[in-house]
Amino acid sequence: MPYGEPVLVSSLPPIRFGVPDERAPLRFGPADPETPFSDRSLFMAGEPAFELSYWCGTCPFLFERKGGANGTLSAEVELSQDLERPLSVIDHRILVPFASLVPEGEFLPLLLEVEPILVEPHDDSDYFTHEQVATWGVDSFWGLPANPRSFYYRSFETSVKSDAHLYEFVVPMVPPRWNDRERVEHYRASLDQGVVPTAVAVSTLDICQPAIEDESTDYYAHWGLAHFLLDGHHKFEAAAQAGAKVRLLALVSLDGSLARPEDIGPPSGTPEQAASTPRRTRRLCLTAARVAADLATLPGLSAGSAAVSSARTGQRQDSTSSWDTSCSSSRSRRPSKR
Repeated sequence: MPYGEPVLVSSLPPIRFGVPDERAPLRFGPADPETPFSDRSLFMAGEPAFELSYWCGTCPFLFERKGGANGTLSAEVELSQDLERPLSVIDHRILVPFASLVPEGEFLPLLLEVEPILVEPHDDSDYFTHEQVATWGVDSFWGLPANPRSFYYRSFETSVKSDAHLYEFVVPMVPPRWNDRERVEHYRASLDQGVVPTAVAVSTLDICQPAIEDESTDYYAHWGLAHFLLDGHHKFEAAAQAGAKVRLLALVSLDGSLARPEDIGPPSGTPEQAASTPRRTRRLCLTAARVAADLATLPGLSAGSAAVSSARTGQRQDSTSSWDTSCSSSRSRRPSKR
């Protein structure tokens, strides 16, 4: 698949951001609060909007649209006119309105420039039908590839290392056919005039790899970077139609992401600060620093410069995962033998 030339335009260190869960239109958590290891979900207005990759890290990467993904959130905030043009730096003034949409936690702000390609489930560009099946095989219960039940955009992919690969996705909260045609045409006209708008998303980075490779013809770790749009549904559809670039201000949720132990370094700060920080928060903050460093050094993501995306690993790897190899038996809807 041909991808555009992505640019990491700007980034900030992790920030504390958002509002308490009970006030946030969006939040991450188990589908059943009484069962901590029930399906991991992104909620919108209290309803499951997307089922996400399972907690274990060995099940396949996933975002599957649910009934709660039935509207957009841009009307909930006062949008800056600066988002109608290409941002060059991350301005806290632009970030502040979006704090009211997301749950309080640690976020890594990234400003990206991408060229999106619209994907329909099971088409020739569908990650879940092709790259994922090559690594995990088809679902062991349904005998079919995973179905995200959503149109989505692919924008970038690259090797992270010899046995790991990053895939980037932009996920609309509603199907493109729900978009206002006049707004889409407005952005098409702007793009034709060389005006690149900026969208905003809350994002997760999930690192997933099968515990064993018995179903795999191409065994490696999948880094799935998923951007769930807070603003920019019309902008992304217009850019995909035009084959044009769009900028994306991504708020990568550290609390909402999965990470491997290998991606965690020693605590930063003084020993007293490290000791007073909850273990999970330390792990996630350290993951953020590692993710920022890793993303900044990936081929094609050096700050302020374009580069050529690479093909996926394309070969079997002999390494095995050191993550937890067991899935909770409470996950009854999609049983897996992996």
